[in-house]
Amino acid sequence: MNPRFYQLLGLAMRAGKLVSGEEPVLNAVRHGRVALICIAGDASSNTLKKTKDKATYYGVDNIIVSSRQELGNAIGKAERVVVGVTDVGFAKQLMKLYDNQ
Repeated sequence: MNPRFYQLLGLAMRAGKLVSGEEPVLNAVRHGRVALICIAGDASSNTLKKTKDKATYYGVDNIIVSSRQELGNAIGKAERVVVGVTDVGFAKQLMKLYDNQ
C-alpha cells in the first residue's frame, strides 16, 4: 500500500474527518455522512460482508486495506477494522492514491 495513502488518512483523522469502529461507521453510513469506507483486509468475514453490504446499499465507496494494525497506526489509534471518511475531498484523494498503487 502506498505510504501516502496512510499519511493522508492520518491527516483526515487530525482534521476530524474520520469515524472509526464498526458500529459508529455503519451508523454514519445510514445517516449519509460517510463518503468512503476503509476495511482492514484481516477483518472477519461477517464484518466484511456487513460493511460491504451496507456500503453497496447506500452507494458508498469501500476499499480493502492491508491490516487492522496499519489502519490503526495510520490514524494514531489502536487496531481498527473499519474507518469511514466523512469528507468528500479526502475520500476522492484517498481513492486516487488507492487506485494508483
